This record gives sequence, structure tokens and C-alpha cells, in this order.
Amino acid sequence: MAVLASVHPDNLRSVRGQVSDEEWQTRVDLAACYRLVDYYDMSDLLGTHISARVPGEKNTFLLNPYGMYFDEITASSLIKVDYDGNVLTETPFDLNKAGFTIHSAVMMGRPDINCALHTHTRAGIAVSALKCGLLPMSQHSARFIDNIGYHDYEGVAHDHDERERLQRDLGDYLSLILRNHGLLTCGFNIGHAFWLIYKLERACQAQIDGMAAGTKVIEIDRGVQESTKELFAKKKSAGGDLGWPGHLRRLDRMDPSYKN
Repeated sequence: MAVLASVHPDNLRSVRGQVSDEEWQTRVDLAACYRLVDYYDMSDLLGTHISARVPGEKNTFLLNPYGMYFDEITASSLIKVDYDGNVLTETPFDLNKAGFTIHSAVMMGRPDINCALHTHTRAGIAVSALKCGLLPMSQHSARFIDNIGYHDYEGVAHDHDERERLQRDLGDYLSLILRNHGLLTCGFNIGHAFWLIYKLERACQAQIDGMAAGTKVIEIDRGVQESTKELFAKKKSAGGDLGWPGHLRRLDRMDPSYKN
């Protein structure tokens, strides 16, 4: 491992003057997303990752430095990488190999997607290990009806050949349950991906809590499922767009260092 344990996030040099305004804004929003995932208790120590496509550049995206916790991530600390795994920014940190495999698969296979978010939460892992998968038993889960795929566990995602199967299983969906592993959401922008993971996480929590009661679970009527699915499809990224500025205001009140 090339990670320098002595490197403190506060000592990393700002890259603000080295990137375009569009890339800098993406870096700020992505760093904010990492902080929010930690704030809402969806982080997993050094595991999991969130990526964002670099605006105006072909075949490049941003990913977290492997060795920094989510509540330490800053705009300048994010690593720029291309589809071949070449690190394009100076950094004392390593690139997460599994993170690269998963996120390069999404970015290569889905040009309409600008952010991908992967978690290992307790409820998400639990639902990923259930044969029934995500059940249409709550309004939160209803937004994922016919908009979620399933990918069988192949071990830690170090094999780049897995990218084709990840792309196949994601298809045109905006969310993916990684069997025995966790959750993945894809957004047209960063706020959209965060909004989806928040809703998917809450859907999984509700399902596990409901099933733990030891009685039969009431699933949403099929006709209502269809109408609800159509309603959420029309909204596209509206939920994430509406809520994102408020998330940033919250972070600014708590700790604005994500902008560094």
C-alpha cells in the first residue's frame, strides 16, 4: 500500500486553481455527498465509494482516496482517474481497486449517468441476501418498482471482467442490489444519486423491521404499484434537485471543510 499514514487531510494542497470551474463544482458536490453519507450513517469505515463524472472531459471520473474516512473527504482530496485506471491527479493515497471496477463499469456503460453511489449498510446487506429481494411493501420501495436490478456476488470486485456483468445487470435501471454485498444507486447528478440511496436505504430498513415482526407483510396492490411507478418516473431527478441545496446548507453549518 502506498498510503502515507502521516498525511493529514488538512495538509493536502488545494487543486482549485488547477481545474475548470465545472470540475471544481463537481468536486465540492461530491465531497459533500461523502460527508452526507457519513452523516446519515451509511458509511462503512474505509469501504464503499461514490463517483462523479468529470464535466467536459472524456472517460474520466472522480473517486475517493483510499485511506480517508468519508467525514474527512474534501474537494481537493478526490482522485481523478480514467477508464484504464490511470490516476490523473497527484495524490499520496491509493485508488480503491474494487471501487474502480464498480464505478468504471457504471461510467463506461451508462453515459446518461453522472454519479454512482455504493453502500454496505446493515439493512442494505440484509436485503441483498434475501431471495425475495426488495419487496413492494412501502412507499419508499415503490419508487424502485421495475427500476432495480440484481447482481450476484463474485467476491471482492478486483476482476475487471466483472464490469461487463455489472453493466448487464444494471441495464437501464437507476439502482442495483449487489447480492450478499450492498446497494448501488445511479444519478443524473450527485444530488439525485444521494436522494435515491437515502430512499433505498430507508426502504430496506422498513422491510427488515417489518419482516422481523414475524407476521405476514402486506405488499402494495399491483395496480397502485403501476400508478406509483409512473408517478416517480415522471419526477426523474426532481427530489434530489429540490433537496440538495438544503443538504449543503446543513453541511455549511456543521463543517464547511468539505469545500477545501
